[in-house]
Amino acid sequence: MNDPNTQSGNLFAHGPSPSAGEDFEELLRLGQLRIERILSSDRPDSGLYDQEQDEWVCLLQGEATLWIAGNTLQLAAGDYRFIPAHTPHRVLRTSHAPPCLWLAVHLDPAVSAEQEVQSHPDHPNRPQK
Repeated sequence: MNDPNTQSGNLFAHGPSPSAGEDFEELLRLGQLRIERILSSDRPDSGLYDQEQDEWVCLLQGEATLWIAGNTLQLAAGDYRFIPAHTPHRVLRTSHAPPCLWLAVHLDPAVSAEQEVQSHPDHPNRPQK
């Protein structure tokens, strides 16, 4: 089947690790669902994340230390974690060799039917920019 709308690739095919922080590659966005591949340097950004969406993350390669809502967690290749929306978290440490490779699945909050209708350009109560 050669459907032009299907996407394929290899999660492990990537260039060199970034010198600092992380490289994010969006693999799929479909409705409220977003899937990313993340490649970490061994010098992660220590910023605190507090996201509006739920996140499920799996460490495919490497070792990492995460801080999630006051708890420090050690992860090895194959470990995964669900992080509910608005749960503060940060990456404390990532391995150098092999570099940390992650698969992250984000589920954006649902937009209510009322919000969707009100966002329509012809709706009388649409917020003005």
